[in-house]
Amino acid sequence: MLNFVILLIVNKMRDYSKFIKQPSLILWNIWTRVARFVKSDELYLRVYYRLRTGKKLDLDNPKSFTEKIQWLKIYCNRTPECSVMVDKYAVKKYVADRIGEEYIIPTYGVWDNFDDIDISALPNQFVLKTTHSSGGIYICKDKSLFDYSVARKKIVGSLKKEIVYRSREYQYGGVRPRILAEKYMEDETGELKDYKFFCFNGSPKVLFYASDRYSTNKGGVKFDYYDMDYNLLPITSQGHGHSDVLLTKSPVIEKMKKLSAILSKGYPFLRVDFYCIRGAIFFGELTFHHDGGIVPFEPEEWDYKLGEMIQLPQKKYFKWHGNMQ
Repeated sequence: MLNFVILLIVNKMRDYSKFIKQPSLILWNIWTRVARFVKSDELYLRVYYRLRTGKKLDLDNPKSFTEKIQWLKIYCNRTPECSVMVDKYAVKKYVADRIGEEYIIPTYGVWDNFDDIDISALPNQFVLKTTHSSGGIYICKDKSLFDYSVARKKIVGSLKKEIVYRSREYQYGGVRPRILAEKYMEDETGELKDYKFFCFNGSPKVLFYASDRYSTNKGGVKFDYYDMDYNLLPITSQGHGHSDVLLTKSPVIEKMKKLSAILSKGYPFLRVDFYCIRGAIFFGELTFHHDGGIVPFEPEEWDYKLGEMIQLPQKKYFKWHGNMQ
């Protein structure tokens, strides 16, 4: 028993070693692990936000983008429709009903358990992802190289991922954790660029463009922000560099803007994601709380400029409508 305890402590020390230079991240990690026992959403998010951003969270009079995202977690985005919108499987029908089936990435199947998947029935290239969380993705570009144990470990681990309590994103609590297989997508350059529209009450105002996602020799993924007139905004996030190629006005992006307006109507803030594959537009996902509202924009003034774009609705109090994970 003593050896087990010692081994557990050593493993935990290894887990936290990468945070030594940032002790607040140690405390943040510990705080999220006890999230289930903190009943007050306001108390939990005040500490959660302070430990991650170093700033005091003002929920009484929020002004910055990241503050208002925390407010929306508690008082807005908690309806059954919100759960459908973030369910990576259910959202396909939701979006198809509003803008058309032609924008939906083809689905090969959906399962509750990984071991129920018949890999032999899938095409040579495919993507596996969990329906209720981010990061639970396994990309197969060549089935002859498919590693069952690696894929299983990643997907099963993601199925167990709990984000409702840890981030207070309650809409995910109404999503049934499942495994989705869909068509592998890449553009003519061999990558998948993201066109993420920041929409405010049905009005797209900022395009967050992510490129070089699969790059290994250009400094990694690039993040760029544009206004709706294609002016590059002086925003940096998460330390990512900027693309060497500037976006210019195109019929495809203009169409994406119109589609994002339709999908985001009625919500104070909604991020609507698309891909462009050889001129064809495909829907990616809907996100209520960009980066969980805890990743700062640089320079800081843009946290407030983006915050000004969010018009908070009347505060609502919710009883939970589904089963928390």
